[in-house]
Amino acid sequence: MRNIIKRFPGVVANDDVSIEVYPGEVLALLGENGAGKTTLMNILYGLYKPDSGEIIVSGKQVSFRSPRDAILNGIGMVHQHFMLIDDFTVVENIILGLSEFGIIIDFKTAIRRIEEISRKFGLQVDPYRKIWQLSAGEKQRVEIVKALFRNAKILILDEPTSVLTPQESEALFKTLRKFVEAGMAVIFITHKLQEVMAVADRIVVLRKGKVVGRLRREEATIPQLARMMVGREVLFKLEKKPVTPGKKALEVKGLWVMGDKGVPAVKDVSLQLRCGEILGIAGIAGNGQKELVEAIYGLRSPIKGTIKIFGYDMVRGTVRDRILRGISLIPEERIRIGIIPDFSTAENLVLEQVDFEPFSKPILGSIKKIDFEKINRYAEKLIKEFNIVTPSPSTRAANLSGGNIQRLILARELSRGSDLIIAEEPTAGLDVGATEYIRKLLLEARSNGKAVLLVSGELSEVLSLSDKVVVMYEGEIVGGFKPDTLSLEDVGLLMAGAKRMSREEVAKLWT
Repeated sequence: MRNIIKRFPGVVANDDVSIEVYPGEVLALLGENGAGKTTLMNILYGLYKPDSGEIIVSGKQVSFRSPRDAILNGIGMVHQHFMLIDDFTVVENIILGLSEFGIIIDFKTAIRRIEEISRKFGLQVDPYRKIWQLSAGEKQRVEIVKALFRNAKILILDEPTSVLTPQESEALFKTLRKFVEAGMAVIFITHKLQEVMAVADRIVVLRKGKVVGRLRREEATIPQLARMMVGREVLFKLEKKPVTPGKKALEVKGLWVMGDKGVPAVKDVSLQLRCGEILGIAGIAGNGQKELVEAIYGLRSPIKGTIKIFGYDMVRGTVRDRILRGISLIPEERIRIGIIPDFSTAENLVLEQVDFEPFSKPILGSIKKIDFEKINRYAEKLIKEFNIVTPSPSTRAANLSGGNIQRLILARELSRGSDLIIAEEPTAGLDVGATEYIRKLLLEARSNGKAVLLVSGELSEVLSLSDKVVVMYEGEIVGGFKPDTLSLEDVGLLMAGAKRMSREEVAKLWT
């Protein structure tokens, strides 16, 4: 890709960017959120057209009108959020949109090719299973097989390990080596610098739409790469002050919660969390963490069990009841649950408080008048305090970058004075600078006597921030320990369901 320029209203996403990747190598693409990595790859995959610049594939200049053109030129992309249809089988997803299979689909030929690809690259998938039946790691393998089925010679992987156990990540890295040994080129987008050092041959660093570094892996160090990404030194080990746990903030006993598939997603879960503590919930996405959080926050009704928040039985309470009792949620689904995209930044910053003084006042019975001037002043204060990059408080929340939407949610939820904070995948997909900032805020909340329930698939995050850790697998708590008391391998085995601690061992955490 030579001299690529791509502008959007008010921003230059790619500013004269040139990168190259050769057969038989892994190129790591690094950069903060908003640095232009995804835009550049969307151009290469035919989702965007560049304003200027050129793309050359195998010595030939090309112009892509759509991903179909990119696929025909041997380019495949595995997106961070999988592009699969849950109710279709693996084979149906893989051949979807391929005209050569015609109206009467030749499933036998398709399955034979899938099995050949699986054997060659160690990507075991069951062609007959439906997508909703698969783990996150299996879904990723389906996405990779889908790209290889279309004869991809250049494979783009966007944050590929964000849903994997340590063992699955290791298996993926071995598969990538098989790809390059077979003469393929891999472009690997990640914010995990340790992974870059483990898998990359060459590294390109973007900052604010420009290339700021090109180096071979053996020339690079983790602090150097972080400095290139954010333009300053980054603290990799945050200070965790000793805190004496206070009163019980959350107590869950014997909780059962039904999932969307009509079967229990949370099975007999019990846990406790005190003020001045961070309790980490580790596990691969899809093992009941989401449903557990929704039940605690009031978005999903349990089948049975109890939920106590600061001693109050809240199992049948509403979300509003919980907010009034002092609970905040930083949700994983930032757009769907965390904000109202069409509302302004300022309006999103007061969502749970807008009907209270000083933001609104009664004028007639239950009718209230909203004071937009006070909302804007409050928003300006939070925008400055939490460093939310936005043209103004009136900017639509949908127009903010992913990292700034997360800062908006953090600003709102941490500024309400809540004593119990649920942080669900708080740094997922964020760059090293934003990750450092968010982890620092959560540790500050703990130091200030808040209780933090941290749900994260990022194992290093759980282990570095938490005072206590539980592991969920298939809706159950299968392990409970204090950080540094179990090896990384043992934690990975718990996450994969290959190991289980007794209830008595887990219960020791709460005594």
